[in-house]
Order: sequence, then structure tokens, then C-alpha cells
Amino acid sequence: MNASPDQFALSVQNAQLAFGDRAIWSDLNFEVKPGEFIAVIGANGSGKSSLLKCILGQQQLTSGSILLGNNQRARGGETIGYIPQHRAIDSDLPLRVEDAVRLGLDGHKYGVPLASSAKRKIVREALIAVDVEDLAKKPVGSLSGGEMQRVRVAQALISRPNLILADEPLSALDLHHQQVIASLIAQQRTAGTAVLFVTHDVNPVIDYVDRVLYLAAGKYSIGTPDEVLQSDILSNLYGAEIDVVRNQGRIVVLGAHDHAHHDTEEWS
Repeated sequence: MNASPDQFALSVQNAQLAFGDRAIWSDLNFEVKPGEFIAVIGANGSGKSSLLKCILGQQQLTSGSILLGNNQRARGGETIGYIPQHRAIDSDLPLRVEDAVRLGLDGHKYGVPLASSAKRKIVREALIAVDVEDLAKKPVGSLSGGEMQRVRVAQALISRPNLILADEPLSALDLHHQQVIASLIAQQRTAGTAVLFVTHDVNPVIDYVDRVLYLAAGKYSIGTPDEVLQSDILSNLYGAEIDVVRNQGRIVVLGAHDHAHHDTEEWS
């Protein structure tokens, strides 16, 4: 870990996360370069979502450190765009879609956000990008799961963050919108934005992935998809026989679910 702060968007150094006597992962070391797309994969309970929470400062590491490119701890705001897992929201919530998206632009700033023609244009472009422009005036509580997930993506991308943390962003989306959203997130790399993309299935984003971070049984492996998604590598991680099958461009990991931990959702 000798890179200077301007050479990485994120640096995870000797990180450990434990709950009680159980280490979710230990000695986690990796850096994410500006413009790099890393898919985070692993069974339920391997600590994928918890890793994002640690980066955001919402969950404290047991040991080690996590730094952004400016050598500061992540605190959200304009530096990070966060796309949370799909969750149901209060159907009575009166917040309009366009206002929810604008929160991603100035909601982290003190005071009442001020409307302006420039901001309205930025919000409209964000809504168009995720195909929800026609929902701009609707309350978010009336949206379907897929519609709300697209709003969350627009909210995360609108400030043009240096780092995108995406936690299962394609959940609740149909195949067409999975392709639209995956492509939109990947496009942010052209401006130097790094992406950490948590997913159970790497196939929808495989064309964009530079490296895979695979978490399993308290251990990890990181490298290109061809380097990591191999039967011998994953069998070593799980301590059991795992088969990786490639068929017509798709990658299927067989046997991993038999060795997954399902203790609590916070370890997902």
C-alpha cells in the first residue's frame, strides 16, 4: 500500500470486521484506482454490504483503516455516491421524485436547498438518464420497487462523485433497466469515477468489470474475473469444492450457497 493519495480513489488497509468472536473478514487489503470498476461478490453473510457501510463510516472496523484518495475518512457528501439495497418505503411519504433526486445534489449541504434553473436542468437530465422523467412530480411513496431503485441511482450519480458504492443496484429491475442502469453506472468511469459494485450475479456487469473482490468464509481474493472466478481459487476460499462453469458467456458458481452464512442481514 505505497500508492500516493492521488493514485487511488479508495484504499482499504489491513481491515478486519468482527462481530463477537466471528471475523467477517480479516487482513483485507486493496486499492481502487480512479475510473476502476470492481465487482464485490460473495455468498450471503460474507460481509459485502458491511464493507460499504465501513467505507461510509456507518460501521466501525475492528481494526485497520479505510481512506479516500485525499487521505480522509469517507463521510458521504459529494465525494461518494451511494446506492443502497432496495427497501420498501413509506407509501405516505409526500416527497416528490424530482426533490428526492435533487437531495443527491445539495441535500448534504447546510440550509434549505435553493432551486435554480441550472439545478433544475441537472435534475431533469438525471431523471432522463434513468428513465423516470415522467415520474418527476409523483411522490416517491407511490413508486414501484424498480422505479424507486432507479430514483436512488439518479440520486447517487447526480453530484458526479469520485466514488460510487452500489449495493445490489440492479435488484427489483427488469432486464432492460438492469442493462440501462449498469451501463449508466459504468459510464461514470470516463470522468475518473471509481465504482465498487456489490452483486450476487456478475453476469449483468461482466463487460464493465476490471477486477473482482470475492469475499468468502472470512477470506478474500481479488483480481481480474478470469483470475478469481476459477474453481480452484474459490474452493480454496470456501474450504470446500466449488465449481465455476462458463456457458455462452455466462459465469455460474456452483456449490457456494451450500457454504454461505445466513446469520444476520447486517453481514450480507
